[in-house]
Amino acid sequence: MFISTVLLCVCFCFIILQLKSGRPKNFPPGPPILPIVGTLLHLNLENPLKDFERLRRSYGNVYSLFIGRRPAVVLNGLKVVKEAIVNKATDFAGRPQDMFLTEVSQRKGVILVDYGPSWKDHRRFALMTLRNFGLGKSSMEDRIYEEIEYTVKTLDESIGTTLSPQVMFHNASSNIICKVLFGKRYEYEDEMIKVIVQCFTEISKITNGPWAMLYDSLPMIRNLPLPFNKAFKNVKICQNLIIPLIKEHKKTRIAGEPRDFVDSYLDELDKRADDGSSFSEEQMIMFILDLHFAGTDTTSNTLLTGFLYLINHQHIQERCQQEMDRVLEGKVRASFEDRHNMPYMQAVIHEVQRVANTVPLSVFHCTTKDTELMGYSLPKGTMIIQNLDSVLKEEGQWKFPHEFNPENFLNERGEFIKPEAFMPFSAGPRMCLGEGLARMELFLIMVTLLRRFKFTWPEDAGEPDFTPVFGVTLTPKPYRMKVQLRAEQ
Repeated sequence: MFISTVLLCVCFCFIILQLKSGRPKNFPPGPPILPIVGTLLHLNLENPLKDFERLRRSYGNVYSLFIGRRPAVVLNGLKVVKEAIVNKATDFAGRPQDMFLTEVSQRKGVILVDYGPSWKDHRRFALMTLRNFGLGKSSMEDRIYEEIEYTVKTLDESIGTTLSPQVMFHNASSNIICKVLFGKRYEYEDEMIKVIVQCFTEISKITNGPWAMLYDSLPMIRNLPLPFNKAFKNVKICQNLIIPLIKEHKKTRIAGEPRDFVDSYLDELDKRADDGSSFSEEQMIMFILDLHFAGTDTTSNTLLTGFLYLINHQHIQERCQQEMDRVLEGKVRASFEDRHNMPYMQAVIHEVQRVANTVPLSVFHCTTKDTELMGYSLPKGTMIIQNLDSVLKEEGQWKFPHEFNPENFLNERGEFIKPEAFMPFSAGPRMCLGEGLARMELFLIMVTLLRRFKFTWPEDAGEPDFTPVFGVTLTPKPYRMKVQLRAEQ
């Protein structure tokens, strides 16, 4: 009888707590909060971007949602995002912990680690290592061109026919980051890459599905044998694939003469020994998986978006080719420096990035202390969601916010300009550390392929569908393109 009474009281208290879920004093407004689910019923979990815009029209550029009982604040528009992520950068530089993705990543790596010494040390190390391996220099261009040769070969074999570019672009992006990480590329049918891609794909689906939302909203279900456990198993599979590569590097490396990222990290471990820092082999494995996923998905999806639009805007494709023919006349290949003499090509690539908006909600931030934003009070630990779609398509920031048009990045004299609202990789201290590599890849790959080939929409393919598929990253729906050798070739 006593135990039954205690359980009844516990249940009663839980229900009262859920019913009392409300917004703190002076917190941003938002839709009504329901017990247990918070405001999740106001969002289409398959693709909430239209709902974010609808709620912005109702509640303004700063409004709040509740994921279960956890408060989250959505930032919309350049002014608000810049104020939080740039002007008050350290206040908004945290990462929400105790969430599905954080648990999956074991709080290691660099993307989802909370703001603090470990994150700062690893970000600094990653930026330094990328520079040491030639980011912005000809040595990195050579690595990219080595992989472009395989892409060109694939396209040469498809001349006069159609092909689906999804696997081609994904493998090219993956191999470029693999050269940086491991010092080697993988054949497109290599089992390791296929398994990693499959694991990441499944994790992404779970992350953007109802099970991840339930995991975040209802902590009491986390130990149950439910479908979200597949993500944890997949991470373990990926870790087990990386471990042999690290062992191989240990056997063949020469200390102080790093060949790649893994060697550099092992050198760093030697230097630090047992200094109590966060550098460790376990941290390195998740760091590698972070960089591989981020360096593959965003670039491949941007390329897919770019060619989808170029094959359906032939006049833009032709103008790019005319410019590169003029600038690159007599040169065997383009260099990254050539971009300064190609304002139109630069404008096209940036417009592709704007329209692709590959990470539309960025990676969630959280406040590192009690702070204020646009007159509202935000307690420490408040989750922050940047709606980058609202910035990259904001009225008044772009000449043509709702259409694909390179004129968004050209002034009246035809010179390349970059508006302040261009932030596809977010901004501030948490800005994507691989943006420099992505920019180099996009320029060299697109210029090389457009210089040699003409890409068109297949006659029997029906009308193109530009609506992206929502996920951790936005990706175009699968499509095919026809490949022809340009007459000049």
